Amino acid sequence: MTHPLASAAASVQSQPAAGNLHSLAVLWARKYYLSVTSQNEEKQQNAENLTETNSKPGRSRTSNKLMQNLTLASAKGWALTETLLSKEIRRHGINPDLINPLEIAADIRNLYEKALDAYAAGVSAQRLSVLVAKYCGKVRKKYTINDPRAIGFVSMQFHHTGQKLLEWLSESEQQLFAPYLKVMDDHMYMPLSAAYEAAAKHNLDSPQLEAVQQLLPISSKIAHSVCDRVAQQHPGYNTYSGGLNSEKVRISSIRDVEMFQVYLCLCVLEANIRTVQEELFPLCVMLYPRLNVSWTLVQEMLLFMSWEMQERLPLKSVPVFLPYLRTFAEMFSKAVFQNE
Repeated sequence: MTHPLASAAASVQSQPAAGNLHSLAVLWARKYYLSVTSQNEEKQQNAENLTETNSKPGRSRTSNKLMQNLTLASAKGWALTETLLSKEIRRHGINPDLINPLEIAADIRNLYEKALDAYAAGVSAQRLSVLVAKYCGKVRKKYTINDPRAIGFVSMQFHHTGQKLLEWLSESEQQLFAPYLKVMDDHMYMPLSAAYEAAAKHNLDSPQLEAVQQLLPISSKIAHSVCDRVAQQHPGYNTYSGGLNSEKVRISSIRDVEMFQVYLCLCVLEANIRTVQEELFPLCVMLYPRLNVSWTLVQEMLLFMSWEMQERLPLKSVPVFLPYLRTFAEMFSKAVFQNE
């Protein structure tokens, strides 16, 4: 399977694309598939009625049930998002006209409909990751073009809508549908589409592209290890959603560590930190205090992430990331948040 981005990358070469070159989209999908498979295999084997739930009629019933409740889930999701972030619009000087609940709800509904159609058709979560990349990329671009901070409202609304949808599902349905939610969540929270586009501009033998291709497949393992280390350092810490070892917080924490790694890859591929300055850092400043995530946790996360990368990556790939890892550490350092 060749992704269009792989063809785009090849078009800028003076030599044919190597047969073993995988696009970043496929690498991300593969990384995701292995992660989900290892986490859910045992659960799925023990679910007595999973066979029926996973049948074509079962998947169709689940999809129809969620489609019927999508509007209500979206309304409940927006109520949560507004409770958390309404004050941030004024505090951060965001133009309220950029945060249109009806428009956001319509865009999110379109994305969920694609996911539900894919689920009903038996499309794997791995394949969905490739199929929805361009659509999620368009939505992200739409809301980041005028003010990158607007994507915080969109991604949070998307996440809360998905969590509300899960409440209508049985345990076996949740096990099967949750991986599809994670695929969509990842694409909304992370600049994956931008990374794919940036990768397509590199030569096939680019050290930057090779380093990114080395990191993406192991980014989930790194995220799990980083979250373990942070939780061990702060056993009694509670965020807005619960303790660091609670399932809900751990899922979000792992996603955030993966998100930082994707932004890191984008910096490497674009050879600048523009997206971090304009998007990631402002989003963190807006969201983390509201979610009761301290800057100490973020600083330790970045430190452990750097250690894990240096331990797991091939030696020649490490220097490619080090300048940007240092910049990340400086931007989120105690010197910046000394009064917090």
